[in-house]
Amino acid sequence: MPFNYVWLRDHCCDSYNSATQQRSLDTAAIDPTIRPRSAEVRHGSLVVTWPGGHVSRYSIKWLTENTFQQAKRRTVQPRVLWNADIYTNANIASAKWDTFMKSEDELKAFLQTYLLYGIAFVNDVPATVEATEALSRRVSLIRETTFGKMWCFTSDLSRGDTAYTNIALDRHTDTSYFHEPCGIQVFHCLKHEGTGGRTLLVDGFYAAEKLRQRAPENFELLTKVPITHKYIEKSKTHQNHIAGIGPVLSVYPWNNEVYQIRYNNYDRAAINTIPHDLVQRWYAAHRDLTTELRRPENELWVKLTPGRVIFIDNWRVLHGREAFTGMRQLCGCYLTRDDVLSAARCFGLQT
Repeated sequence: MPFNYVWLRDHCCDSYNSATQQRSLDTAAIDPTIRPRSAEVRHGSLVVTWPGGHVSRYSIKWLTENTFQQAKRRTVQPRVLWNADIYTNANIASAKWDTFMKSEDELKAFLQTYLLYGIAFVNDVPATVEATEALSRRVSLIRETTFGKMWCFTSDLSRGDTAYTNIALDRHTDTSYFHEPCGIQVFHCLKHEGTGGRTLLVDGFYAAEKLRQRAPENFELLTKVPITHKYIEKSKTHQNHIAGIGPVLSVYPWNNEVYQIRYNNYDRAAINTIPHDLVQRWYAAHRDLTTELRRPENELWVKLTPGRVIFIDNWRVLHGREAFTGMRQLCGCYLTRDDVLSAARCFGLQT
């Protein structure tokens, strides 16, 4: 295992405040030509003596876990990629409202399901905005957006968004027009007096991996080219012009693991960030991914009913709905992604 001398000095355990776990060493003050006076392996640790007499000790286990070679092989967040059959056959249990609001074990199991599959359900929730808010706060902080904190809507077109209608919605991720799209989407159907309205769910990472296997050049192009999404709203009560830029697929550069899909054909703006010689290729790649996302075997259809709340990883799972008739009222919110992952890490879960 090769180790850079400046890197070793920077990662000495004495470089961190033991109470806050924050770095106390001025990294920029390290001599870029620094070399150890001596180094030896002793009792399972690498012991390095630096000029001036400072001694650093690194366990071999810690060094192994923090090499680039190990990070390149390791998955940041383990996931179960799914199509409709894989998810259905997994027979994943939903959490129960009463237990969920009291039990740390139930919350941990819920978070593990959410991390693995990108969706998780809680049943027997009182069909009110207040109960849905309490449930959401049990998981994370509510993220306030232009739509507010908790929102409740019907097909009254009260906002300049297609969601506020009764027409079918194709699969998409929400708030793709934010520089940091919302991490978690919460839906609770409080009332529906009519027909239709089933919710469509598609694992975007499953489709992306299928594309990577079948057409790696198209997969790579979708990770390299940034495009713009916009939300423009002009009404008597709301004025918004929001724009966010990012690739359709985002990957960690060291291991090429997908960590975000930004897919919303409704909100995609004019494509002017792609050189002319790549435009045709980008459209072909986008069409290829869309083909994977629209395969019938990848579509999971669920009927949201009063009392059943769904949490959706908006960086991974696309959602949509079929057209509906009658009065249909939904409430929900967005949750902060970082705080959900923090809660999971505090339970010892890998994220």
